[in-house]
Amino acid sequence: MAATAAAGSFSTLRVHGRALVADPGAAAAAGGSFSSLRAYGRALAQTPRRACAATAAGEEMSRVRARSGTLLARALRWWDLVGLGFGGMVGAGVFVTTGRATRLYAGPGVVVSYAIAGLCALLSALAYTEFAVDMPVAGGAFSYLRVTFGEFAAFLTGANLIMEYVFSNAAVARSFTAYLGTAVGVDAPSKWRIAVPGLPEGFNQLDPVAVGVILLITLCICHSTKESSRVNLGLTTVHVIFILFVIGMGFKNGHKRNLTHPADPVHNPGGFFPHGAAGVFHGASAVYLSYIGYDAVSTMAEEVERPATDIPAGVSGSVVGVTALYCLMAAAMSTLLPYDAIDPEAPFSGAFKGIKGKAWVSNVIGAGACLGILTSLMVAMLGQARYLCVIGRSGVMPAWLARVHPRTATPVNASAFLGVVTAALAMFTDLDVLLNLVSIGTLFVFYMVANAIVYRRYAGDTVSDNSGDKQRRVWPVLAFLGAFSLLAVSFTTAWQLAPATGVARLVLLVALAAAAVGAVATFQALVPQARVPQKWGVPGMPWVPVASVFLNIFLLGALDRPSYVRFGVFSVVVVLVYVFYSVHASHDAAAEDGGGGANVQE
Repeated sequence: MAATAAAGSFSTLRVHGRALVADPGAAAAAGGSFSSLRAYGRALAQTPRRACAATAAGEEMSRVRARSGTLLARALRWWDLVGLGFGGMVGAGVFVTTGRATRLYAGPGVVVSYAIAGLCALLSALAYTEFAVDMPVAGGAFSYLRVTFGEFAAFLTGANLIMEYVFSNAAVARSFTAYLGTAVGVDAPSKWRIAVPGLPEGFNQLDPVAVGVILLITLCICHSTKESSRVNLGLTTVHVIFILFVIGMGFKNGHKRNLTHPADPVHNPGGFFPHGAAGVFHGASAVYLSYIGYDAVSTMAEEVERPATDIPAGVSGSVVGVTALYCLMAAAMSTLLPYDAIDPEAPFSGAFKGIKGKAWVSNVIGAGACLGILTSLMVAMLGQARYLCVIGRSGVMPAWLARVHPRTATPVNASAFLGVVTAALAMFTDLDVLLNLVSIGTLFVFYMVANAIVYRRYAGDTVSDNSGDKQRRVWPVLAFLGAFSLLAVSFTTAWQLAPATGVARLVLLVALAAAAVGAVATFQALVPQARVPQKWGVPGMPWVPVASVFLNIFLLGALDRPSYVRFGVFSVVVVLVYVFYSVHASHDAAAEDGGGGANVQE
């Protein structure tokens, strides 16, 4: 909510440019949105107005941040961020999603899938970087959207962020069990997981090892951010050495034939792209989970000593470096085995088991993968705790989650809560069930952030701007973003559904692409930028962020129907929680800070 400290005894809120002033007398009488049925009914009637309120960037960094009590310690530099980026991305991407994406979707073309996903992540990372430099708070995409599109968009995105982190961490932790077994020569899934016949398929293999790993890391990140960063940096350095070892061994022992010939040519197609371009893009959607680590790095912005220089180097540098490692790793794996013989759960260690005299390499890879997964979990859990901490600060979730421990200067409550929830999911839920929902949530969040950076550059700081031409700036930007997204959805739909044969599909795709390019060029020529970043900005505006919008929509189109069904159910639950609780709790928290109350008068 947008509440200014200068309002004195009144709390000023802005909804699409209109000032809303809270009446303190009425507030005192009402006692808040939940004080009585009448007050709650009045609050529900004001839901649309409250949901559209946006916070000023200055407030997000001052009054809202102060709700945590103790401030997070500024102790990180750019090398810490690069280490966190590598640690957060490499473990999950290589050792969880590569085997599944190769076996089911892209085949050896998974190398191209990683390149596409890496480009999409880099474009999104640039938008994250501009926001993080200008507004170095721990909320990441939640805070960025709160100061641009308002609280409802921020809450929907924040809920997806928490969901993607919790689900991906649970998936990665279960993968740790498989690789630990490989390292010590034990079939871990059958030996260490406990089958429960009464539970439904996909939820009937209990994994106590995964639970133990998550709880151990939770204790570590509650203790100290700086020390967690040092542990991560050490583990990541060793892990990158393992990665380079695996790449070298893969190319040394692999065969070019495996890049084009399947193990079972009767039942599986051959070629470098066995399932065509559709398989490559589906693979890119599946491996996009690998890049959520850089998103976690942006949440550390509040703890960086020199945000203007350290954040761009840390975020973008880690994405570029990790993409190169992913592509080399995927290429090495694809030469070792035909794609249809790869183990989806442990692709790299499994690939060396079938090579005579190289079984020991499988054990080494298992140990290296365990290190990578530990670093990935540590970074992701650092990030998710800070997201939830800032969501608690905003008032849309209980303020208890926002508390920072005065001795450790870490968000202990948020870390512990998410650790317990993640451990519970890791105990019961299989990898495929988790990863399908994570990919769609990740792409949705990155799509929203790319739109937000265009909106902020061209519409300006609409919360603090009272000029008469504010609305004349806002609506052209919203119209452009809506039109471009519609063109991207149309292109994606044509790509997915139009018949592959004939020239009609090609003509339609070219026409839609030309229309999209024309829309961007027209917008750039007619609409001037209303805001110029003071320290660091995305280059090539608006082309770079709209390219990110297009790629995210295109990759969303490659996901399967069950993913959208799960995402739809999750989104409905999130909207209901927001409408009946979160928006009103947030409004009350803003009113208390400014001396206002629950009754808002225009």
